[in-house]
Amino acid sequence: MPRECSIANALAVVGERWSLLAMREITLGVRRFDQIARNTGASRDILTARLRKLEELGLLERELYEEHPPRHEYVLTEAGQALHTVLLSLMDWGDRYVTPGEPPTVWRHSCGETLEPVMVCAHCREPVRQEDMAVIRVHQPQ
Repeated sequence: MPRECSIANALAVVGERWSLLAMREITLGVRRFDQIARNTGASRDILTARLRKLEELGLLERELYEEHPPRHEYVLTEAGQALHTVLLSLMDWGDRYVTPGEPPTVWRHSCGETLEPVMVCAHCREPVRQEDMAVIRVHQPQ
């Protein structure tokens, strides 16, 4: 039996390319299906399935924006908004280690400076570094 793991559980929800790219677009303010499809490059049938799954799992909600014909746009739930920090961390890693040249997307923080995401300890506010951590509990497979 495999190890129980929150990373594996999270990947079961958002660990597929088109799901993460759809979440990226909605986080960037793109809320309509056709725009999401165009910006991700996902086929319509695959994108439809991924958006339905994200909605079923509570990351997105559909809101009606036109009644005749009925048309919906996608909005982030609290769980979907919380994924933003994960997307920023993944983007930062991709900018540093995968994407050559200038980063394709740059965010500005409310302080006015270019955002450089850093994970910090909620208690002491020091940056999180692997050498400063120790595992205190790991589920052991039966």
